[in-house]
Amino acid sequence: MPEVIFAGPAGRLEGRFHPAKKRGAPIAIVLHPHPQFGGTMNNQIVYNLYYAFAERGFSVLRFNFRGVGRSQGHFDHGAGELSDAAAALDWAQTVSPDARACWIAGFSFGAWIGMQLLMRRPEIEGFISIAPPATLYDFSFLAPCPSSGLFVHGDKDRVAPLKEVQTLIEKLKTQKGILIEHAVIPDANHFFENCVDTLIGEVSTYLDRRLDNPVRTAIPARSSGT
Repeated sequence: MPEVIFAGPAGRLEGRFHPAKKRGAPIAIVLHPHPQFGGTMNNQIVYNLYYAFAERGFSVLRFNFRGVGRSQGHFDHGAGELSDAAAALDWAQTVSPDARACWIAGFSFGAWIGMQLLMRRPEIEGFISIAPPATLYDFSFLAPCPSSGLFVHGDKDRVAPLKEVQTLIEKLKTQKGILIEHAVIPDANHFFENCVDTLIGEVSTYLDRRLDNPVRTAIPARSSGT
């Protein structure tokens, strides 16, 4: 799992990149939660999402937004972080020029950034949105949502109450030509404490279905600190 440094709009950005062994493999970008509330690329959910994609043959990049870890710059309330995510996708496409597709995944604040990137980059064909904070940020830009994807939420989430997210999702489901799925994890709060395995299981099942059950790639033993 190589450590990478790539150019962002506010300076260098620090990341971890898993290159796929197969030429033409799809790309996935994984975005972390709010930088001012402890969010980093080593967040447990981000880390597990990263490996869920890697085990399915993706080239995967997770990285620290500006001002986090060794990434340069300062928190920019979403606008700068969206530019960081665009730069990350640009970098991943440069090192994987034959990639046949791209996915975006994000948790909480990262889900908000990821869905904005989805609207701006037509090559993104799938998304995983974990606990999108629909009460804290405006998601009205998803009109229409350009790609099919999965939302996952905990039914005990007090940061982004399930009712508010369901309203957003039901609106998106009315669109023709895309399929929006929603998984609700029982007894899970916003951080999926004691429910991360269940969460990743839902994501993995969805990915296998969307990817037509590909052969999973064995990934070496890992530690969440890297």
